[in-house]
Formats: sequence, structure tokens, C-alpha cells
Amino acid sequence: MLRKIIRIDEKLCNGCGLCISACHEEALQLINGKAKLISESYCDGLGNCLPECPTGAITLEERESCAFNEEAVKMNLSRKKENSQSQLAQWPCQLKLVSIDAPYFDNAHLLLAADCTAFAYPNIHQEFMQNKITLIACPKLDAIDYSEKLTAILKKHSIKQVTILKMEVPCCGGLVKAAKSALADCGKLIDYNVVTISINGTIV
Repeated sequence: MLRKIIRIDEKLCNGCGLCISACHEEALQLINGKAKLISESYCDGLGNCLPECPTGAITLEERESCAFNEEAVKMNLSRKKENSQSQLAQWPCQLKLVSIDAPYFDNAHLLLAADCTAFAYPNIHQEFMQNKITLIACPKLDAIDYSEKLTAILKKHSIKQVTILKMEVPCCGGLVKAAKSALADCGKLIDYNVVTISINGTIV
């Protein structure tokens, strides 16, 4: 059908995100630093996002598009509300503060995450923390070699798997080094994987 709908000029978009806050239907997302219309059926064509754009990257045009779907919008908003719940399974979560004897480590899947990943990757709760015990640390700021404490946790408990979530910056190398050292010294064969987050908030 022919109707009014927004158009985003990626060359003009500076990734400020103001349009996303202005869209009541949450039809927009920042993807790779640019605003994107995630579904044409979510856009009502009223253009509430237009005046918020400081660069004029968003315009309203008439073109062939699928109809605005209010029910689909409601379902999308409902899913986002459900997904906004915290997936933190225990407290404390800082590796520096957790007890080696804590019972929540038994038969757990560990997520060892660099501090900055929670701020760089917005969907960390649903994609990485869900059904895991989360430990956060920053070797550079903490100035601690965490390999000894990690080794003790791995030795004392039956750990199913370890996921190491780090940033692409060099200082996160210390976290991976500590984890790999603990995995090598614990005397057990434990599966692990390393996931790297870019400074733009994407998985490398």
C-alpha cells in the first residue's frame, strides 16, 4: 500500500539516538552506530522522531510499504518489557567480593565478564547472563591477578562451562589470561569460550 513512512539517510545519521527515544512504537534501533527502522509495520508515519534529529537525517516520504500494525507493535513492546528483567542470579557479582565457598557455583555455567561489557552491549542480560552465574572484574582497575581465586572456584565446584566476555581493548587481555590460567591449573577439563565486544557495542 502507498502510505507515509520515515526514511533515514545513513550518511547524515550521527548515531545520537534521540529519534529512538522519541518513537513511541520503538520502531527504531541503533545498529552499528546508525539509526535503523527495524520493521516498517511498526512505523505509524506520524513522524514524532523528525524534530528530534539534529542532522536532518530523517524525512517523511510517501512510498509503497506494508500497513502500520498496531497489534505487532503491542507484541514487540511486550517482549521488550519481558526482556528488560535482570538476569543476575546471585549477589555479590564482583569477582573480588564473591566467596569461593558460595553454593551457587555448584553445577553452574559461569559468565566471567569485563566490567565495561555491561555498558557496551545493551542486551547482555538476555544473551549472556541468563541461566549463568555472573562474575565481573577488571584486571586493570582492580590491579589483581584473579587466576588464583578462579582456580580455587573451579577446583571446589563442578562447573559446567565458562564464558569469558571481554572488550576488544588490550586491557581485557588480563581477564582472558587469568581465566585460561585457572582452567589449566584446576585439574579438570572444562569447556570454555571467549566472546569479544567492540567499543561500538557489537560482537566481534
